[in-house]
Amino acid sequence: MTRYIFITGGVVSSLGKGLASASLGALLQARGYKVRLRKLDPYLNVDPGTMNPYQHGEVFVTDDGAETDLDLGHYERFTNVAAAKSDNVTTGQIYQTILNKERRGDYKGGTVQTIPHVTDEIKAFITAGTEDCDFVLCEIGGTVGDIEGLPFFEAIRQLRNEMPRRRCLFVHLTLVPWLETAGELKTKPTQHSVKELRAIGIQPDILICRTERELGAEERRKMALFCSLQERAVIESLDMDTIYAAPLAYHAAGLDREVLAACGIAKPPPPDLAAWQDVVRAIREPEDEVAIALVGKYVRLPDAYKSLVEALGHGGIAKRVRVQIVWVDAEEMEDSAQAARELTAAHGVLVASGFGVRGARGKMLAAQLARENKIPFLGICFGMQMAVLEVARHLAGLPDADSSEFGPTPRPLVGLLTEWEKNGRREARSANAVRGGTMRLGAYDARLAADSHVAQIYAGRDISERHRHRYEVNMAYREPLQKAGLHFSGLSPDGQLPEIVEYRPHPWYVGVQFHPELKSRPLAPHPLFVSFIGAALKQSRLV
Repeated sequence: MTRYIFITGGVVSSLGKGLASASLGALLQARGYKVRLRKLDPYLNVDPGTMNPYQHGEVFVTDDGAETDLDLGHYERFTNVAAAKSDNVTTGQIYQTILNKERRGDYKGGTVQTIPHVTDEIKAFITAGTEDCDFVLCEIGGTVGDIEGLPFFEAIRQLRNEMPRRRCLFVHLTLVPWLETAGELKTKPTQHSVKELRAIGIQPDILICRTERELGAEERRKMALFCSLQERAVIESLDMDTIYAAPLAYHAAGLDREVLAACGIAKPPPPDLAAWQDVVRAIREPEDEVAIALVGKYVRLPDAYKSLVEALGHGGIAKRVRVQIVWVDAEEMEDSAQAARELTAAHGVLVASGFGVRGARGKMLAAQLARENKIPFLGICFGMQMAVLEVARHLAGLPDADSSEFGPTPRPLVGLLTEWEKNGRREARSANAVRGGTMRLGAYDARLAADSHVAQIYAGRDISERHRHRYEVNMAYREPLQKAGLHFSGLSPDGQLPEIVEYRPHPWYVGVQFHPELKSRPLAPHPLFVSFIGAALKQSRLV
């Protein structure tokens, strides 16, 4: 029997609904239950793929090629359950589906309305393909009271009425602020948030209270009284030194216990949290420290590189070291001697992905400095392309090598990807295709060269990694690049598309066209990041 848990938020945004959802999923999984996590986003965009990272943070890509909310990255990292297109829906997708049906005449001339047509589509999304799950956790984006979220709240209200008792559970996350001038925690914002929920027919079963200070007995009593809850269902959520302590903290606060009790599960199996305890111990008790220069053009918003930051941390967990990230603005790299000094003082250099010409010269300079100074280097997606351009211009005798992404060029060493093969089928794109969902997206296989560094890192030759890009390194320039020392050590199965390059004269220099960070987990760090952090650790002992 599948049970549905809906996680909503109130008072303010960015309280950590995604982290709470992921942590609860991990706790239920630690008790032996099968879980699935889903995200319902109220915005009108079809997906975040065309949104500026400063608007939305990173775009998380699934194996089946969906561009999704970054919270799905949390879900995967905490539960190791691969997300899919069916796990993230937006208002834009819901309306697009409904309008397509209306144009086809599926509604047989009937008036299309928010209720029941929009709410029915939302309910269908929530319940689709969940038959083999014990628990489905659905996070609703935004904050209660937002006008765009109303159809989603109405849909889950209906769903609870339509299902047997104890099959649906509502968890509400709010803020209990500390007022310094008054010297006390204030529960009134939470009371008003729950009042908003109850006004639309939803009574929360559990309250999660984000707070800077521990909740006292009086605050718990007051919130339980005014929100119609038992005191034990008021769960405290204090700030933590690492997000990976969240499952342990929520368990200590009784979240999983209350969820299972509310679902009528009287004697659940005890959780096995040993692996999470080991992760937290590795983070809190590192044996060493390395500094990694992360070069990008959205560094003012670290959430734009959320999975990258976490994957570097996972490499640190595996090597028992603390990873200090030095944020380097790619545009400042072009003209700033200080930025160059920061980069060469680091123990490793990671050039991140991105789109467009802005910051491209800075990323090439970062790759050059790492190559010339023998600093461990990892280039990801666009970062790999800039590394290849740098070698082409400075070592391979191709000073005019460029990318057609930046405009017309006589030597397009990096060019628009117009066709490729996926699952035995040809896929094609034109230069004037619509932007959304038209890149090479999702998991693709690759074959590694037997004598390559990356084959040693992966401990095998056949890999599958997730992609998100429109442009590709042109294999026509393979010969001069390889003569310069840059080897194509990973290719698509048909040998047509370069997946990995490595600069052989360098101790650790790898560029990848895919996004390995999307498959890294704290309990299963990605081998590339483990090896990269290991190389940075060696570098730290040389300087």
